[in-house]
Amino acid sequence: MEIKEFQSIIKRIYYHRDSERGGRKIYERLRGELEELGEALKTEGTSEIESEAADVMAWLASLANA
Repeated sequence: MEIKEFQSIIKRIYYHRDSERGGRKIYERLRGELEELGEALKTEGTSEIESEAADVMAWLASLANA
Protein backbone atom coordinates (compact mmCIF):
# COMPACT_ATOMS: atom_id res chain seq x y z
CA MET A 1 0.00 0.00 0.00
CA GLU A 2 1.25 3.46 -0.82
CA ILE A 3 1.05 6.30 1.68
CA LYS A 4 -1.49 8.07 -0.53
CA GLU A 5 -3.81 5.07 -0.25
CA PHE A 6 -3.36 4.92 3.52
CA GLN A 7 -4.12 8.62 3.83
CA SER A 8 -7.25 8.16 1.73
CA ILE A 9 -8.49 5.37 4.01
CA ILE A 10 -7.86 7.50 7.12
CA LYS A 11 -9.70 10.38 5.47
CA ARG A 12 -12.69 8.22 4.58
CA ILE A 13 -12.97 6.84 8.11
CA TYR A 14 -12.01 9.82 10.29
CA TYR A 15 -12.29 13.04 8.28
CA HIS A 16 -15.63 14.16 9.71
CA ARG A 17 -14.47 13.70 13.31
CA ASP A 18 -11.01 15.14 12.62
CA SER A 19 -12.35 18.20 10.84
CA GLU A 20 -14.38 18.98 13.96
CA ARG A 21 -11.25 18.60 16.13
CA GLY A 22 -9.19 20.96 14.03
CA GLY A 23 -5.53 20.90 13.16
CA ARG A 24 -4.27 22.02 16.57
CA LYS A 25 -6.02 19.23 18.47
CA ILE A 26 -4.93 16.66 15.90
CA TYR A 27 -1.36 17.89 16.32
CA GLU A 28 -1.65 17.52 20.09
CA ARG A 29 -2.81 13.92 19.66
CA LEU A 30 0.09 13.29 17.29
CA ARG A 31 2.53 14.68 19.87
CA GLY A 32 1.07 12.42 22.50
CA GLU A 33 1.45 9.40 20.26
CA LEU A 34 5.05 10.37 19.49
CA GLU A 35 5.76 10.49 23.22
CA GLU A 36 4.20 7.05 23.65
CA LEU A 37 6.33 5.73 20.79
CA GLY A 38 9.42 7.15 22.47
CA GLU A 39 8.54 5.38 25.70
CA ALA A 40 7.86 2.12 23.87
CA LEU A 41 11.27 2.34 22.23
CA LYS A 42 12.87 2.50 25.68
CA THR A 43 11.01 -0.25 27.47
CA GLU A 44 8.53 -2.23 25.40
CA GLY A 45 8.68 -5.15 23.01
CA THR A 46 8.30 -5.12 19.26
CA SER A 47 4.50 -5.35 19.22
CA GLU A 48 4.12 -2.24 21.38
CA ILE A 49 6.55 -0.31 19.17
CA GLU A 50 4.64 -1.39 16.07
CA SER A 51 1.35 -0.36 17.63
CA GLU A 52 2.59 3.07 18.66
CA ALA A 53 4.27 3.64 15.28
CA ALA A 54 0.96 2.82 13.58
CA ASP A 55 -0.82 5.33 15.82
CA VAL A 56 1.74 7.99 14.86
CA MET A 57 1.21 7.27 11.17
CA ALA A 58 -2.57 7.46 11.52
CA TRP A 59 -2.51 10.80 13.37
CA LEU A 60 0.01 12.19 10.90
CA ALA A 61 -2.31 11.22 8.03
CA SER A 62 -5.22 12.85 9.87
CA LEU A 63 -3.23 16.04 10.29
CA ALA A 64 -2.33 16.05 6.61
CA ASN A 65 -6.00 15.58 5.72
CA ALA A 66 -7.08 18.41 7.99
